Amino acid sequence: MASISECYNTKNPGVKRLMREAMELSQPTENYYAQPLEDNLFDWHFTIRGPPDSDFDGGFYHGRITLPTEYPMKPPSIMLLTPNGRFETGKKICLSTSAHHPETWRPSWSIRTVLVALIGFMPSPGNGAIGALDYTKEERQIFAKRSLEWPCDVCKVDFKSFLLNVDPNHSKECKETIELAKQISFKGESDKDTASSTSKETPAGDIATNRSTPTDYQRSELHSRQSATPGETRMSQVNDNNRNTDNSINNNTHPQVNSSRQTTIPSQQLRQSSSSSLAFAQWLLVAVIAILIARRILNSNSINL
Repeated sequence: MASISECYNTKNPGVKRLMREAMELSQPTENYYAQPLEDNLFDWHFTIRGPPDSDFDGGFYHGRITLPTEYPMKPPSIMLLTPNGRFETGKKICLSTSAHHPETWRPSWSIRTVLVALIGFMPSPGNGAIGALDYTKEERQIFAKRSLEWPCDVCKVDFKSFLLNVDPNHSKECKETIELAKQISFKGESDKDTASSTSKETPAGDIATNRSTPTDYQRSELHSRQSATPGETRMSQVNDNNRNTDNSINNNTHPQVNSSRQTTIPSQQLRQSSSSSLAFAQWLLVAVIAILIARRILNSNSINL
């Protein structure tokens, strides 16, 4: 932390807050460990233990948290980097504690709150939320085993070695995780309708795959090729989803364009009618002026005679 304190204004409230959180989170726990990168106080890496009695039990999942300069007034962005079968790797997770829902973020929440919520959130169903995956229990268990050997090429730190061994008699953190997840998880997952309607208006390159359900072929590939990269077995499915999303966007866009063209026709007719009326009024004015001038000339001639 000494190098970081030299790079930032320690009188800034946000910097002070993050340095205090880094100090608190440097104390290892059973379920999570997080620290900022050595050269960036606003870029954190973390490792969480898979929730017990779930598809992720026994796994260790590494991820990244990026914080805005306005933190804690604005929420952080969260993503998992370890393949897990619940969230797309490298994609921001849609939680009410994340930047996807700034309206529900509370400045009293912290990075620790985000980690606890994420742990409690993992076993919940995806239900088509942004970045959600619906892999089977068997597939997720395979990912959990592989996560033990997954390396992070950025921080190059084995964060899971900092986690304490689980004490069966110590359930305080587990209860806290469950209670916090009840408050937070529904906010992220219940917004699938909003996310779906937003995706129709978003360019295809920015659209998140709302739901990825594995095919039988992909399931057999995952089980038969244990040494393969977990993400490879889903690549064709993700590409199909992206193509389907592109088609739906095009289908939804064309009617809007046609309707906008139709609505412009009455306005064009109105402008043409107004132009014709203005031209007629100008012509009438010129005619009246010409008549008045002619009368004046005739009157002056009669007087002279």
